[in-house]
Amino acid sequence: MGTLVTTVEQFTERWRIPPNLRIGGDLAITGYTFPPALHVLDAIRQDEAVRFTILGNEDWSVRMDRTAAFRTAPVEEVVTWRFRLVHFNLSRFYDGLLSGFQQHVMVPWRSRLSGWGFTWQRCAPLLFISTAGASSTYHNDNSHGLVWQAEGIKTFHSYVDPDKHLGAEAAVVGETTAEDPPEHNPADRLSVRMGPGDLLWSHALTPHWVTTESQLAMSVTLSHGGLCHQGRFAKRELALREYWDRHPEEAWKLDLRNVRY
Repeated sequence: MGTLVTTVEQFTERWRIPPNLRIGGDLAITGYTFPPALHVLDAIRQDEAVRFTILGNEDWSVRMDRTAAFRTAPVEEVVTWRFRLVHFNLSRFYDGLLSGFQQHVMVPWRSRLSGWGFTWQRCAPLLFISTAGASSTYHNDNSHGLVWQAEGIKTFHSYVDPDKHLGAEAAVVGETTAEDPPEHNPADRLSVRMGPGDLLWSHALTPHWVTTESQLAMSVTLSHGGLCHQGRFAKRELALREYWDRHPEEAWKLDLRNVRY
């Protein structure tokens, strides 16, 4: 299930080193209610910046037809298809679909982080929507993520000891991304089942994948790039920064996200 962290003191002690942490208590996010996932999907699928992948065992031509019709088919039909969707720039919707998100979520969260002694280079929300049976790719992110389950049920899978499966240096150069996780002993896995309102801290550069357990599921991840607490970076992020010291021409890629979700 993962360790539950409920106080600022616990969080500032545990945020730097895996495994992943369930978040609650004093760290909970309050003051904002998401629109229904079906409504969010219907609106956000029209946006040019949305990314989605049609999944399933159907013939490739069926998946191609669904891909072509994804933005225009009745949304009630679309949610019967297996797919995963991500949007990396939710600020596009702050004046409409996600009105209030900036002032009730992002401003308070950044203020709390600052008050706890954190600095960062980027803190931005990412939206994920998927249907029953869908799975993300197996990948790692260059940033820490506060995963917030808004609707439905997902299971967030990682490892008790990520170093045993993917070292930080290998994660930095992108040796992770694949459609499915590699073969591994189930006893090594750390799987956290998340329902509405649940929070999880996902450590930077740790391999993970997410499966959808309900008909429709929606989550938002607050992504933290370059996070630092009182001068100390996370253990794995030090490997990323050392890589940039050796390859300064690549440091600008900090803001790139995994496009194969």
